[in-house]
Amino acid sequence: MTILEQGGGTPAPGPTDLIKDTTTQTFVKDVIEESKRQPVLIDFWAPWCGPCKQLTPIIEKAVRAAKGKVKLVKMNIDEHPQIPGQMGIQSIPAVIAFANGQPADGFMGAVPESQVTAFIEKLTKGMPAPGDDIAEILQEADAAFAAGDPATAASIYAEVLGIEATNILALAGLARCYAQTGALEQAKQTLAMVPESKREDAAVKAVQAMIDLAEQAQSLGPVTELEQKVAADPLDHQARFDLAVALNAAGKRSEATTHLLDIVKRDRKWNDDGARKQLIQFFEAWGGADDATTDGRKRLSTILFS
Repeated sequence: MTILEQGGGTPAPGPTDLIKDTTTQTFVKDVIEESKRQPVLIDFWAPWCGPCKQLTPIIEKAVRAAKGKVKLVKMNIDEHPQIPGQMGIQSIPAVIAFANGQPADGFMGAVPESQVTAFIEKLTKGMPAPGDDIAEILQEADAAFAAGDPATAASIYAEVLGIEATNILALAGLARCYAQTGALEQAKQTLAMVPESKREDAAVKAVQAMIDLAEQAQSLGPVTELEQKVAADPLDHQARFDLAVALNAAGKRSEATTHLLDIVKRDRKWNDDGARKQLIQFFEAWGGADDATTDGRKRLSTILFS
């Protein structure tokens, strides 16, 4: 089942973060199953353990430096004694590496950073960092979306976020998938995860424009009613404007463009140049490479500069 089919909220990066806590109930999923995708270190610790407090920042730093080649799962043995008991853990801190669903290696005690780094390098030798393939994965997601399959695209964007939780293109892409399928709240929640400093990114602005247009269209009447209004009075610019917004929401980009251009031709100053401004927002939402944007810009230029 894909993310969009599940219909849940925004797939937060939490479940696929590099570092997380686990319980007796989630151990199999977090460690055994996850280690079939890439190595997982499980750190057995307890709040009263001084050496554990020394090791934690060291091992977390080393795991982050590995850039997705390995994940770290932490288990508090006071709260969850069953797993460490079954594994024969008698002193802590104890770190066990799992690979392909099985224990592969381990170490005990608060070892220095150089030793932790060497341990991870040995464990992941020859493995490509997941980030190396992010550009290719994003291209695959973009292609799926362009082919009219937002559900598949969403699952691929989520895969990228599992590797790099703050990837702007993946966040924007996932939000775009939600917006495309009418899940506007999920789209807004996803876009809210974009850092403030990246809000002006072209991909982010395009999705925001999609959301704004979709919400704008929701307040309008049915397309057929708007078409009847325009047919009854071709000079009713507001009805024609509303019809263009509704047609865009229905995926009829060329028709939407035609109606706005008609307003521009008849009365450029109407509503403070509102028809042209709305068309520019369409272009932003569609993306510069979209055929409808290219065609619309040509047609607009012909009117403005002829």
